[in-house]
Amino acid sequence: MKKFLKSFGFALEGILEFFLYERNARIQLAVAIVVIILGTVFKVSQNEWLVIIFSITLVLSLEMINSAIEKLCDLVSKDFHPGIKRIKDTAAGAVLVAAVFSLIAGLIIFIPKIYQFLIPGK
Repeated sequence: MKKFLKSFGFALEGILEFFLYERNARIQLAVAIVVIILGTVFKVSQNEWLVIIFSITLVLSLEMINSAIEKLCDLVSKDFHPGIKRIKDTAAGAVLVAAVFSLIAGLIIFIPKIYQFLIPGK
């Protein structure tokens, strides 16, 4: 149990460092907070909340992995290396795919609600 709690502490340290030192993490967290506020204001359904929470978790998790991969690659070599470039680009691409998915899901969820708010009765 002690080992498990220690591992949990290391994971929490990693999450804290991620938000303290990664600019993209703070931007994504701010977007997530705005989306959660909008979800509350527009009273999204339980299924819509599942999609929203999944999307937020997916983007943040992939950004954490991307950051870790970039730091590891920088430890391996500070010089340009085409293989390291491909690794970094692929990891960044994974974040982009998740972000685009999240944007599309958000538009599907929120556009009708915003439309209904702006043009009631339609």
